[in-house]
Amino acid sequence: MAVGSPVTPVDVSRHDPATIRAAQIVLPCADLDPTVDFFVDRLGFRLDAIFPADDPSVAVLSGHGATVRLDTSVDGAAGRLRLLCDEPARVESPPVVAPNGTVIDFVPAEPPVAVPPVDQELVVNRLHDEARWVVGRAGMRYRDLIPGRLGGSFIASHIHIPHAGPVPDYVHFHHVRFQMIFCVKGWVRLVYEDQGEPFVLEAGDCVLQPPRIRHRVLECSADLEVVEIGSPAEHETIVEHTIELPTEQLHHDREFTGQRFTRHRASLAAWQPWHRNGFVHRDLGIGEATVGLAGARVVRPTGEPSPERLAHGTEFQFLFVLRGTVTLDVGDENPVHLGHGDAVSIPGAVRWALRDCSPDLELLDVTLPANVAPQ
Repeated sequence: MAVGSPVTPVDVSRHDPATIRAAQIVLPCADLDPTVDFFVDRLGFRLDAIFPADDPSVAVLSGHGATVRLDTSVDGAAGRLRLLCDEPARVESPPVVAPNGTVIDFVPAEPPVAVPPVDQELVVNRLHDEARWVVGRAGMRYRDLIPGRLGGSFIASHIHIPHAGPVPDYVHFHHVRFQMIFCVKGWVRLVYEDQGEPFVLEAGDCVLQPPRIRHRVLECSADLEVVEIGSPAEHETIVEHTIELPTEQLHHDREFTGQRFTRHRASLAAWQPWHRNGFVHRDLGIGEATVGLAGARVVRPTGEPSPERLAHGTEFQFLFVLRGTVTLDVGDENPVHLGHGDAVSIPGAVRWALRDCSPDLELLDVTLPANVAPQ
């Protein structure tokens, strides 16, 4: 059958997936022998089958986790094959073309995280005026707090799970530069690689998820709400098929791509003066765990805030109102009135101040880098 030719629909629901033994990638091949030699000699595949013996027209090869079927009776595009490599020199080599026309790309097995240049802008996202929820991975409801993604460099999501009970998640990890989870409402039970038994993250608690740490969401309370912040905005979520959680070893100081897992518990936190007069904060431990890459804190007023507008010169400044109300004064712009569930991203060069704080105000403040000096 030619590739791309019409296919009669089949009700696959009647077929048991357990009866499927393996999968093959079918590639058209006009000239079989040189193509087989190319896959074996140049790419390191193994010839598993070839037939018919008197005039071969099909060859099956395996290697690098894939099985390829070269078939001279198949028409259509020759396709493209990606080989994941550990050797830098091989990765830097240009694509090669097999005798059958298949293009072979050599790509890094574990590519570095690509973060687009940050395109800063003032972004105000209000819960009641602009809330748009979509169903994402594992049935969770997502609200995008920075729709423009600051040029693709950052993502901030308000995540809601309405019903209590088990979460249909699986062991996975993320290919990221930075990622943290803050519990806004309710509780969620999580488990992380090398960090011991599952634990409960309650409202006000936070975790830093270092790059590539295996983890899983197990269950949650009704109306769970968390805020998840990451960089870059688009990143891979990779399913883990081998490692089971919890892992037998306990290794709290293990580094994952230069960062360490950290869990902040609000009930144990100490408050200290913030860098803006009239406020205190509790540090969430993100700065230490990321070696200064990022920082996060919960801020609340203690008196009359200073009206002086200051800038921070940061790559990323993000505020989320956990409770209460506040007015963001950004100079020439109209005052921005914020309440529970509202979020704002502030460019590093913008001078701003907080005023008209309600007594119960609490803000989640996240920055890159961790240490910022008002100017």
